[in-house]
Amino acid sequence: MTNDDRKIREKLEQKTWNEIKTNDSWAIFKIMAEFVEGYEKLSKIGPSVSIFGSARTKPNHPYYKLAEEVAFKLTQNGYGVITGGGPGIMEAGNKGAKRGKGISVGLNIELPFEQHDNPWIDSDKSLDFDYFFVRKVMFVKYSQGFIVMPGGFGTMDELFEAITLIQTNKIGRFPIVLVGKKFWSGLIDWIKNTLLEEGNISEKDLDLFRVVDTADEAIDHLNKFYSKYQLKPNF
Repeated sequence: MTNDDRKIREKLEQKTWNEIKTNDSWAIFKIMAEFVEGYEKLSKIGPSVSIFGSARTKPNHPYYKLAEEVAFKLTQNGYGVITGGGPGIMEAGNKGAKRGKGISVGLNIELPFEQHDNPWIDSDKSLDFDYFFVRKVMFVKYSQGFIVMPGGFGTMDELFEAITLIQTNKIGRFPIVLVGKKFWSGLIDWIKNTLLEEGNISEKDLDLFRVVDTADEAIDHLNKFYSKYQLKPNF
């Protein structure tokens, strides 16, 4: 490589690095904008519960129908419903909330596949996010409980982040309910037989979540939890 070639390459590399630094700096403003919009809209919704689950669950699937029933019964017990705003279990949650004439919130995420707003979200309570971490802050900050239906990697991410934040006392405790004993049994067995046996968690960490099979059991756990505390936003 000649000296001239080396100088050209160095200039190109420096230009690329400057562009990266500039993009990173400007991204801060986009992140701030997502936080501000989320805080402004969600601070007004009142006590609500988030429902998580697979975007791939079809409307004729028993889990879809169960999620819709859970959401409906949440509204009948005074809770609003927050979902990820997309299809599948999320759609079922918003649909059930709408049927119950309750608050129906959708926190949508821009993805190259799967994700699109479902039609059951209140028009003034639909938000779009580019950043997963901002969206997850909104779920935790404005939920009084998590109902976790069967799902994939995204569902597991949201579940374990909430458990970790509670376990480490970064947020106040709130009820986390896993719905579908058959689906969750393998994971629960691994947590008990591997994580607990290896000493990576403590026995009391198993009390941070509850596994149920029915909508009534899920609602009952929420109501019992909040019978001991004043129901208020989680902040």
